[in-house]
Parts: sequence; C-alpha cells; structure tokens
Amino acid sequence: MPEIPEIPEVLFVCVHNAGRSQMAAALLDRHARGRVRVRSAGSAPADSVNPAVVTVMAEVGVDLAGQTPTSLSDEAVRAADVVITMGCGDACPIYPGKRYLDWELTDPAGKTVEEIRPIRDTIEKYVRDLLAELLHASPSAP
Repeated sequence: MPEIPEIPEVLFVCVHNAGRSQMAAALLDRHARGRVRVRSAGSAPADSVNPAVVTVMAEVGVDLAGQTPTSLSDEAVRAADVVITMGCGDACPIYPGKRYLDWELTDPAGKTVEEIRPIRDTIEKYVRDLLAELLHASPSAP
C-alpha cells in the first residue's frame, strides 16, 4: 500500500457523479473536518445531482443542492492518494502508486428516497471506516 501523505486526497468516482460519489464526498468532507482533501467526479457526468439524493442528504444535515457533477480528469486521478470507484468500470485511469478501492453500491438513479436511504447509510459506514484508516496511517495522526 502506498504511503499516505500528511493530508491525504481522496477521489470518489462513479458514472454520473450525481449520486453515490456526491454522497461519499460530502460525508467524508463533513467527518474529516479539513484533515482530508475530498473530490468527486464522473466518467459520464449528469447535468445535475439526483434530486432524491439531495433530499436524503438534507435529512442528515448535508446540503448538496449547490453541487454540480464534474467530469473525471487524469489530473484529478493523479492528484489523489486514494481513488474510490463506484461502478465506473474501466473508465477510471490507473496510475502506479495510487491506492484504488471499489465500493460496490447500488446506483441511486431512478430510486425513491426510501430506497436511497440505505445506500446513504452504507456509504456513511464506508466513509467512517476509510477516515479512521486514513487518519491512523497519517503521520500527523494523534
């Protein structure tokens, strides 16, 4: 596993950057409180974040209303220490020295708020586990 820098950067990638990766980035950013740089992107970004995703995130105090899906770039992957894919398949470029994880999560596209809540809650658990690991591995961890 590559060495984690003092302030690690995590990139979340899914196809549309309108659901899973947006939720994961927002949750990690919230819990990390500046101790991790967080980005998200999509291999084929949508025009806007899924409104049902915005709703379920608002339920836990996270505002995604102003977020816009972003296109995946080589630069974003190069800058990241950890790249977490969520169903983008082979669209994510692979660079030596990067740590790659694939979180198998249901795509919230076309799902109801009730169906998206468990996806959000699973992402929350994954994010908390990742944060604990990153902070433990970081040289500045207490």
